[in-house]
Amino acid sequence: MNGQMKKITLGLLLASGTSLMAMDAFATEGYFTHGAGARNKAMGGAGVADGRDATALIVNPASMVGNGTELAVAVSLFSPKRKFTGVFDGAGAPPGVGPFTPVGEVKSSENLFGIPNIAFVKAIDDTSSWGISMAANGGMNTDYRNVPNGTCQFLFGQTPPQVPAPNGVFCGGDTGINLSQALISVGYAKQMGNFKIGLSPIFAFQMFEAKGLAVFGGATSNPAALTNNGSSQSTGFGGKIGVEFALTENIRIGGMYQTKIDMSEFDEYAGLFADGGDFDIPSNYQIGISADVSPDLTINVDYKRINYSDSGSVSNPSNVLLPFGSAGGPGFGWDDINIFKVGVEWRANDQWSLRAGYATNDQPISGSDITLNILAPGVVTSHITAGGEFKFNDRHSFELALMYAPNTAITGNEVTPLGPNPFHSLTAEMKQYEATFGWKMKFGK
Repeated sequence: MNGQMKKITLGLLLASGTSLMAMDAFATEGYFTHGAGARNKAMGGAGVADGRDATALIVNPASMVGNGTELAVAVSLFSPKRKFTGVFDGAGAPPGVGPFTPVGEVKSSENLFGIPNIAFVKAIDDTSSWGISMAANGGMNTDYRNVPNGTCQFLFGQTPPQVPAPNGVFCGGDTGINLSQALISVGYAKQMGNFKIGLSPIFAFQMFEAKGLAVFGGATSNPAALTNNGSSQSTGFGGKIGVEFALTENIRIGGMYQTKIDMSEFDEYAGLFADGGDFDIPSNYQIGISADVSPDLTINVDYKRINYSDSGSVSNPSNVLLPFGSAGGPGFGWDDINIFKVGVEWRANDQWSLRAGYATNDQPISGSDITLNILAPGVVTSHITAGGEFKFNDRHSFELALMYAPNTAITGNEVTPLGPNPFHSLTAEMKQYEATFGWKMKFGK
């Protein structure tokens, strides 16, 4: 068995490294994913006090203890529908004032992404476990291809051309960003009576790419590191601590805190992100209560907080009067958000478990920051989830989780390179669909 465990651990490490390079970006609670693994996602991300499989290492490392030895693998097919609509008040605008960004509806392409999630937990003895996992933290993605823009055509036709291209959201041709983040964790957990505690150091890896932003070259501290520089990589280290306490035989409380992860700079985009390309991963925490209202039915109620203010490139106002890339320079203007989650699991029989959940969060984006957030419209504020698990036998099971995030929209006036334009409003909106397929394999002691 020891040889088999070594092979599984090595395979998990190799799969994690491969997955990092293949991962695409997405957005849910701001830009954090709403859950981890098929079970947790099916319950809306609730269950910080109810870890029953290997993905407990990702949700709350303390909950690894008591679940034996298990490998859990999941792949999510995620489909975000992003678009914005520009409305220009031609009657109210004075002569010579027109829109800068496009008028009408503009949709982002690239609407399907594959997102992996892998966790392996090994029981050391009856009161301790260790594990390793790889999970997507989140991300942002838009891809507006060759968008017609009458203003760009006019300005590009001047002698010399006043903009980089005759089309595009910002007169720069194909426009968009792609941010992907992944976390690899190695954790240890110990149970002492009714109390469990778990620790997991985290290695974080992220990739970013931007295109079509050259028109802002006059408002950056580093024009050569603003846009169209291909993919840039960044790494960093952080940690997570989790606890769980059994109040009674049927009621548990739990909590998790993940530190801010100080990431290396995106050097290729030091003229875009504040503080010379700095893009740290914000701290977050989650607390919750889990109640077994019957031997077969469990209800989880959780609260989560994501501190986007830990990262200036995310939280700094987009209209701050400083160059892009400078110390304290413009960001996306995102606020910290509070998230409330509820999840239910019904273990119908020895083979079938059914799950459902709902999560709602604050809106991180305000209308005053709408122009830059065309690139990152992480505006959804609720997730409706369902799923289940089928056990083929004592070792193998299949899981499914479905998620729908209803359409949410934010409206504000555009801000051009010359300043605000009160006569052209922009509405950014998004809805999301996701299907997660999971497989779990248990091992004997």
